[in-house]
Amino acid sequence: MTIRRSTLPARATDDRTGSSAARPGSTTTRRGLLRWGALAGTGTLLTACAGGGQAPGTGAPPERPEVIDDPDQALELLREGNARFVTAHEQHTTGTLQRRVHVAAAQHPFAIVLSCADSRVPPELVFDRGLGDLFVVRTAGQVLAPPVLGSIQYGVEHLHVPLVVVLGHENCGAVGATLDAVQHHSPASGTAVDSLVEAIRPAVERARASTGGTDGTGGTDLLARAVRANVAAEVSALAADPLLAAAVDDGHLRIVGATYDLDDGNVTFTSALAPGRAA
Repeated sequence: MTIRRSTLPARATDDRTGSSAARPGSTTTRRGLLRWGALAGTGTLLTACAGGGQAPGTGAPPERPEVIDDPDQALELLREGNARFVTAHEQHTTGTLQRRVHVAAAQHPFAIVLSCADSRVPPELVFDRGLGDLFVVRTAGQVLAPPVLGSIQYGVEHLHVPLVVVLGHENCGAVGATLDAVQHHSPASGTAVDSLVEAIRPAVERARASTGGTDGTGGTDLLARAVRANVAAEVSALAADPLLAAAVDDGHLRIVGATYDLDDGNVTFTSALAPGRAA
């Protein structure tokens, strides 16, 4: 694959909806965003483990193929892992020492996960995966800034990862606070948190418009609509990137949106761009 110049595109319109509860009458300033529990670790967190070496020892979780290049197989591994997590049948809780030795020489992750920095949504646990399985990039509200896009491009171009998952979650603090800021016309805080508000704002405005108006009375599902709209917009932005679009067109990559339920642990895959289909 030849690397082509990439830019971060404007978010595309999306009408995907969901369900959750907005907090009527609540007032949040942008400066108040600094107090989110969800923003512990606002900076981009990039997890890139290594892969290759000695075989895992006794007690290690079931092995997977060292290299996975089939997007469908990668997606199925995530589905199976989440099912184990939901039912408390995790397999990747033992054999860490052996796996660490095994992955020390090189890495072969099979999925890239762009997820929120929220401490309750660690992708390795949610999908019951171990060292070297996932290439994880995390920001508040899984905001897709240029360094984040570059990290994802690196995983696709140089590590040949066949699957990208944009993982949002129920009651996202970043999205909820942006919703409050938009509804109450809060002034800028003068901090870098403002960049999160501006990145998430288009999804929030689409979610408000989808409720039949922009007066802030979106009903009980407004926050969930905004969360899903934010995920869908990020999927669209990734699919419009020239490098990633070329990988999709060549059949080497699938881009998938998903949301995580904080209460029951289930991941629902909400949108996907199949290999070989242009954005």
